Amino acid sequence: MDHMEWFLLALLVIVVALVGWFFLTYNNLVKSRNRSENAWGQVDVQLQRRYDLIPNLVETVKGYASHEKETFERVIAARNQAQAASGPAEAAQADNILTGALRQLFALAEAYPELKASTNFSQLQDSLSDTENKVSVSRQIYNDTVLTYNNRVQTVPSNIVANLANFKIREYFDAPEAADEAPKVEF
Repeated sequence: MDHMEWFLLALLVIVVALVGWFFLTYNNLVKSRNRSENAWGQVDVQLQRRYDLIPNLVETVKGYASHEKETFERVIAARNQAQAASGPAEAAQADNILTGALRQLFALAEAYPELKASTNFSQLQDSLSDTENKVSVSRQIYNDTVLTYNNRVQTVPSNIVANLANFKIREYFDAPEAADEAPKVEF
């Protein structure tokens, strides 16, 4: 083989390696994006479970404290706003408002001993507490997968492929600013 054949062979090997690297990197970016979308789906499932519990909780409290209409309306409005939120950032903000409204509802329940003793209220309280824990775990998993994905999108050399293929960073689902711990729904 002469020098020209060696040069062409080396160039071919380099091109094949670059194309292989591009496809491997692209596939890893797609997998990371899909994992983050799946993780968001899990957060959404838990949030929906939470939203589904709220009307039953409100109705139970209404049975004992029907004159507290403003508090009930605030909780339902916050629930509806949270359900209508699109994307992690908007959902986190709406979740913060909903958590505050639920705290008011539970504070209201403190004034009604027969409500606190109600089996239905106790079961709803336990379900909501369990759901809050699941939301917290799902949020952590989602944020971890987003971190991995965003690192791939933003770091060299995979950011070259990400820019060429139009991969965008994803939003985190941040906990409400005041929530250093899970909301307490116990009495």
